[in-house]
Amino acid sequence: MPIQHKYGLFPRIIGKGNNARRLMELLLRMRSEAAADETAATSRRGMMPSSSIESLIIIDREVDMATPLLTQLTYEGLIDEMFGIKNNQAEIDTSIIGQAPGQQPKAQSGAPQQQGLKRKIQLDSTDKLYDQLRDANFAIVGPLLNKMARRLAGEYESRHGAKSTSELRDFVNKLPGYQAEQQSLKTHTNLTEEALKYTQTDTFNRILEVQQNLVSGTDPSSQHDTIEELIARDLPLITILRLLCLESTVSGGLRPKDLDSFKRQILHAYGYQHLLTLHNLEKMGLLVARTAANPFYIPVGGGGASESKITNYNALRKSLRLIVDEVNEQDPNDIAYVYSGYAPLSVRLVQTIIQKQELLTLTRGPSTDTPSSAPSAATGWQGFEDVLKNVRGETFNKIQKGDEAAVKARHMLMGSGKEKTVVVMFLGGITRTEIAALRFVAKG
Repeated sequence: MPIQHKYGLFPRIIGKGNNARRLMELLLRMRSEAAADETAATSRRGMMPSSSIESLIIIDREVDMATPLLTQLTYEGLIDEMFGIKNNQAEIDTSIIGQAPGQQPKAQSGAPQQQGLKRKIQLDSTDKLYDQLRDANFAIVGPLLNKMARRLAGEYESRHGAKSTSELRDFVNKLPGYQAEQQSLKTHTNLTEEALKYTQTDTFNRILEVQQNLVSGTDPSSQHDTIEELIARDLPLITILRLLCLESTVSGGLRPKDLDSFKRQILHAYGYQHLLTLHNLEKMGLLVARTAANPFYIPVGGGGASESKITNYNALRKSLRLIVDEVNEQDPNDIAYVYSGYAPLSVRLVQTIIQKQELLTLTRGPSTDTPSSAPSAATGWQGFEDVLKNVRGETFNKIQKGDEAAVKARHMLMGSGKEKTVVVMFLGGITRTEIAALRFVAKG
């Protein structure tokens, strides 16, 4: 509501998911309550739709639980996977990135270097280098760092070519910026080297292979030997559970005998206290058996999924082209680059609203009747109604209107050529890789 109080009503509220609909209804109720509490003049002014915001898109996290279970493959996402990012800050061991600038480790003669010291680093757009790296697929981060290092070295060496005092003064003025960039380059180079130690391991590649096979529609049972091997290797329990929950989510559950077998192996390997863990995952619908009595059941072949119950990835894989075989990670042309071939369903749903023409061309070919000149979110879900029946939860498209006379007067005074903003909200959390995909959509 504070956004609506400041900028005006969201002219259109579009969303998918049961909780998203509840939020929409709550916003409408709060609007009615606020209007009742205001004076007539204030109410009329507050009832006007925003002139700078085109629509609000609400995506319920429940409609796409598979995406957060996948390993994030952007630079920022991988840092979050390995170290965790909170409030745009990460705590990294000083043995990886060194001491903060201006600090020297307290060295004592004959004493070993102290281990386990943490250093907080800021990870946001104020760091120009990080701003260029954060949304890139990790596979190209090394070459990007190399390119940036050469550029900095060239600019720093340009001081030798300065002939006049004014040129020297300009260089001295830029020196603090060069030093900050060099420190940032050192930090991100060290982080990249540490991440490479992890991503080049056989274990990481096996996990990634299982994930890619599951989301691409490969027979889930063919991945069970690998998962059992990872359990035998004593990998962290959360890694195993993410793989099993991913299979359950995209396949409508595991075969009962397979689920019982995995539960038994987990309890033997990690302890019987995790009976509660498995029970809670089943209660949430993340790790369930594939039976006809299961409300999350998807029939073999992917057909017959009922709206509002489950998300049918088998049907959506083709209709929304969630799998892209050829991905250009250096110069991407689709959001699938963030997961090296998998397009997050949650962001694809946003594209069905604000990049309708591009997505229709991608999924159905260039011959489509949808006019390319249509406003970005003015038509809501139009063109994808049948596709949305395979996505869990309710679908809604609510238009908020204000006082007609006031709206017409403002339209005459301000015109309609101003570029408007589309606000996207994920209800229930979002991964940093999905944020990278949304930034890519915004650039398009």
